Amino acid sequence: MHTHLTNDDTLLFIGDSITDAGRDRADAASLGNGYVSEIARSLREGGESGPGPRIVNRGINGHRVYDLEARWTTDVLDEEPTVVTVKIGINDTWRRYDKGVLSPVTEFQACLDRLLAVTAQRLAPRLVVITPFLLPVEPGQEAWFEDLEPRIEAVLRAATRHGAQVVRADLVLQRAAHDHRAADLAGDGVHPTPLGHRLIADAWLSTVGAESDPTAQ
Repeated sequence: MHTHLTNDDTLLFIGDSITDAGRDRADAASLGNGYVSEIARSLREGGESGPGPRIVNRGINGHRVYDLEARWTTDVLDEEPTVVTVKIGINDTWRRYDKGVLSPVTEFQACLDRLLAVTAQRLAPRLVVITPFLLPVEPGQEAWFEDLEPRIEAVLRAATRHGAQVVRADLVLQRAAHDHRAADLAGDGVHPTPLGHRLIADAWLSTVGAESDPTAQ
């Protein structure tokens, strides 16, 4: 699969607060201060000519997969992106533990599956899925893995079914936690620090946007 991104590409990122990263909702061009803006900066700095790909951030904090489905047509399909990146799942787990709101893994996977299917059918873009992750920092967060681990597997199954590239943020951050304190990567175990966001951006770039990928044809 080609990896080179061009000035003609539109990269759309959609998800929860990790994608949102404090973007200005009143400014359609705002990318927030997270991994999306880090990716944009790297692509600008690495670009040989032209403005680089158009980048759109449609993350909204607090969203679960069903919230994405409710806004998918306007926030994704209508933008006609050539690369769609979805990062969702941690709130589907979190709401179980802080509010008792369940998101059964089978329903979660079916919803994500529908989103990837309609996108592939309507636009045939490159699809990218970033796995949800957790670096336990707060008391009780270890227990969340009972819900989160099957959800990560569901994300991987949906990605495989639709030929999506996968960015294993869960593994990247777990590995980084061998060299850094968990709180230095995600202050509350969920929301990345600038270092955590940079690691996710680097993982996305190496998976999707590497212009010097030796395997690229």
